[in-house]
Amino acid sequence: MVISRNFPCLFFIVIAGVSMQRPLLADGSNVDKVYHPYVQPLEKEIEWRALYQSDNDRQRDRVQIHRLGYGQSINENWFAEIYLIGEKSRDESFGVDEIELEALWQITEQGEYAADWGMLFEFERSLDENINEVSASLLTERQWGRWVGTANLALIYEWGSDIDNEAETALALQGKYRYSRALEPAIEVYSSEGGLGAGPVLVGSQRLVGRRQLRWEAGVIYGLDEDAADRTYRFLLEFEF
Repeated sequence: MVISRNFPCLFFIVIAGVSMQRPLLADGSNVDKVYHPYVQPLEKEIEWRALYQSDNDRQRDRVQIHRLGYGQSINENWFAEIYLIGEKSRDESFGVDEIELEALWQITEQGEYAADWGMLFEFERSLDENINEVSASLLTERQWGRWVGTANLALIYEWGSDIDNEAETALALQGKYRYSRALEPAIEVYSSEGGLGAGPVLVGSQRLVGRRQLRWEAGVIYGLDEDAADRTYRFLLEFEF
C-alpha cells in the first residue's frame, strides 16, 4: 500500500496545508475528538463528551455541547454507536436537540502496513428543525516509537428545509506521546470553515476489573483565526466493558 509508506510525508503536508489555505466549507467548529481507526472485539462502552466555548463574541461565549452515547462492536471490524446531543448557551437553557448514529470500520489490521486505516460514517438529525447531516471520514494512524500521529479527514453533507444544502470538509489531527497508560500528552489541530484551532490535550486510561476500563481526555483548543472561538475546552469520559 503506497499511501501507507508515504504517510509521514502526507501527515506533515496536510498540517502545512491547514495553515496555508482555508478548507472548503463548514458552518461550525469541528472541535470534538480525534478518532482512531481501531475496533476491539466484544467491546461495549458508555461515553460522555462535553465542549465549552469562551469567546468575546456573545453568541459563541459560554456555549456548551454535551454528548451521551452507547456503543458496541458488531464484529472484529465494525463498531456502532448512538448519541443524544444537547446544547446550552448564554440565552437558552439546556435541551437535547439532536440524535447521531456512528459506524466505525477498521480497514487494516494494526501494524499490517506502515499506517493503520479506517473509516467513520455518521448520520445526525435535529429533533427541533428539519436539518440532517451525513459524513464519511478517513481515519489513519502511524506510530514512531512512543510517538503516535493520527489524522481524520471528513467529507460532510447537510440538507433540510431549515438549512442551505451544502457540502463541507473538516480536518482533525493529533500528535501524541505515549508516556504511560495513565498519562499521554498530545497536541491537536482542528480545521473547518468554522475556524482553525490548536492546543494541548491530556489522554489517559485506567484498567479496572476484567475487561473494564476507564478512559479520559481533557484539553483546550485555542482559536488561531477570527472564525474560531478564542478557547474551546473539551472533555471525554468513556467506560469500556
